Amino acid sequence: MTEFLLVFALAIALGWPLGRYLAAVMRGAPMRGDRLFGLIERPLYALLGVDPSRGMGWKVYAKAFLLSNLVLGVIVWVVLMTQAWLPLNPNGIPNMRWDLALHTMVSFLTNTNQQHYSGQAQLSYLAHASAIVGLQVITPMMGLALVAATLRGLFGGREKSATTTDITTNGAADVGNYWADVIRPAVRFLLPLCLVWSLALTGQGVPATLQGGPVATPIDASAQMAEQKIPLGPVAPMVAIKQLGTNGGGWYGPNSAVPLENPTPFSNLLETLALVLIPVSIAFMVGSFTGRRKFTALVFGTMLTMSLVSAGTAVWSESLSGTSSDIALMEGKEVRFGAGPSALWAAFTTQTSNGSVNAMHDSLAPLTGLVTISNMLVNAIWGGVGCGLQQFLVYLLLSVFLAGLMTGRTPELFGRKIEAHEVKLLAALVLLQPLALLTFTAITLAVPSITGNSNPSFHGISQVFYEYVSAFANNGSGFEGLGDATYWWNLSASLMLALGRYPALIIPLAIAGSLARKRATPEGPGTLKVETPTFALTLIAVVVILTLLQFMPVLVLGPVADHLALSAL
Repeated sequence: MTEFLLVFALAIALGWPLGRYLAAVMRGAPMRGDRLFGLIERPLYALLGVDPSRGMGWKVYAKAFLLSNLVLGVIVWVVLMTQAWLPLNPNGIPNMRWDLALHTMVSFLTNTNQQHYSGQAQLSYLAHASAIVGLQVITPMMGLALVAATLRGLFGGREKSATTTDITTNGAADVGNYWADVIRPAVRFLLPLCLVWSLALTGQGVPATLQGGPVATPIDASAQMAEQKIPLGPVAPMVAIKQLGTNGGGWYGPNSAVPLENPTPFSNLLETLALVLIPVSIAFMVGSFTGRRKFTALVFGTMLTMSLVSAGTAVWSESLSGTSSDIALMEGKEVRFGAGPSALWAAFTTQTSNGSVNAMHDSLAPLTGLVTISNMLVNAIWGGVGCGLQQFLVYLLLSVFLAGLMTGRTPELFGRKIEAHEVKLLAALVLLQPLALLTFTAITLAVPSITGNSNPSFHGISQVFYEYVSAFANNGSGFEGLGDATYWWNLSASLMLALGRYPALIIPLAIAGSLARKRATPEGPGTLKVETPTFALTLIAVVVILTLLQFMPVLVLGPVADHLALSAL
């Protein structure tokens, strides 16, 4: 309970000033550090051949986002399939098979970090440090850029100023410059924060080296292993960015359950805090960025309420419920952390789109597993960097539309009417989730030869459903009872990763671009007030109905039935 309260308190105390700073970075206004950061940013703009002051309409912005993803994806895919022939490979790691390399590339390109490989055994230092960590830095900033552009669109677009002198949007509202929105926060916000976290973790004993690992002689001779090579590497920098950037992919296969990634109680506190720090900062960023302070209260208050309920339920289920005394539940947990901190991490890592673990989720109590799945289905309790707020805006738009229908008012948000075009786009996005998840779960369970799960009972349903939910939510954690390094899992999960990332980022941007072209009407007595506790409760109700009730049958057949079966023993 102490760690539960401490992490929330630290996240709020640090998130407030970081959010205000991040808002200043995303506004692009002159700042004190411009001279220093400009030394890094100007060469990057020159290399890309872009003008950071040039405004973009939403279509141009989206095209730049997709183009950057395509180029990075091809480069990373090639690196993974040729790593054996490239330098910085002291452990002699072989090339990745094409389908595993494809899944790994798509996974990290979508800020998911779902791993069908074991990092220390199947990635070279070069692949880890350039392809993997490179995407872990860039992709969170892509999500932040898209949500910043969406917010600008919801408020009519950027106004022409001294920093946006060359605006060529072909009549569309200026939603910002994609390249500046990615590079500025990466250089001025994320990388300095990662440096601080990396140094702190190195001080706790997390490795940070490019040398090959030492060779040790096992104590237990009965294992018939003469020696064991302990894999090291630049672990601390990757752990810092995987936690802060809501990435999640670990250097080692068991992730932060490995003592080399997470050696002490203090490192565990640092890594748990890092799970939610930037998402909380983004919630605080909203008010300063949009100029509506009460909007921050709506976003932060709603997210915090859902977070407290989720984390509290997980900790209760894992350490205080009737099934928590079952000794089997300690399987997959680090005794040095215990049930409570493991459950808190599991809740936070799925409330955000992080997916890192300090205990194996496959061994969690069934109701804790239900909490983690529910968190990913919602995907907006805190959510990923940028992506969580983007999904929150989808729920906000839907709630405004439904509340308008219930009260007999014209649905409008910030003075702009939500009409048939926007509602159709929202409906397509809402329907995509159940169609994709339930279809692929049904196919996989119906063909045992491709399922590859270790448990054919209720828990087996949870294993398969969790894998697809994790991919679609761009989370990356898993019920690791699956033999998932197969052609079916690699290719089907790759499709799910893409479906969960790109429509969820681009469709809200398209809606914001459509709303920005409409004339804003002044708010009056008949205007629906969204920045109120009553509307916040309405929004939470919409979230529960849309993301949990529609999946109730599979949740009952999976974790709920699993809990009942365990309770009956």
